[in-house]
Amino acid sequence: MEYFNSLEPLLRTFWFIALPVSLIFVIQTVLTFIGMDGGDSMDAGFDADVDGAGGVSQLFSFRNLINFLIGFSWSGVLFYDTIQNKTLLIGVALIIGIIFLLFFFWAIKQVKGLAEDNTFLLEDAIGKTAEVYLPIAPRRMGNGKILVSVGGSMKELTAATDELIKLKTGMLVKVVAIENESLLIVKEI
Repeated sequence: MEYFNSLEPLLRTFWFIALPVSLIFVIQTVLTFIGMDGGDSMDAGFDADVDGAGGVSQLFSFRNLINFLIGFSWSGVLFYDTIQNKTLLIGVALIIGIIFLLFFFWAIKQVKGLAEDNTFLLEDAIGKTAEVYLPIAPRRMGNGKILVSVGGSMKELTAATDELIKLKTGMLVKVVAIENESLLIVKEI
């Protein structure tokens, strides 16, 4: 501790920021990789969805504060002997801190962009060709089941028909409409 007390006040400040912030950064990183980060616990206190992906409110998070302070403090420590003008040193440290903040913000946006939206919407089945799985009675006398591929996955859905004939297992049909938000109307191909 005597070593830190012998340092110039500005360098000591950089070190006193760098060490605990680095420890917090390592803990956040480990928790993120094991899936226990739970999101940011401190935000800006307002909701401002500027770009639809979190916007300004995501910019003011505890995680991003740590990212800024990592860049700011370590650049201050590393450039302390190189940049003699202390005002310039603080300016460079601020710029590097902002670059760290923006880099991590950009990186997180890129990772979030990799997420798939696997939401299944019944409307996506309209116009698709399907195979009758369980026979469908004529004139909506009874419902059957069809197998239809939507979004790269096979779905088993309830179907009815206005056809005069029974649609048998294995027949190909086309989905033409949705009724009662859960029943597909099909016709023979």
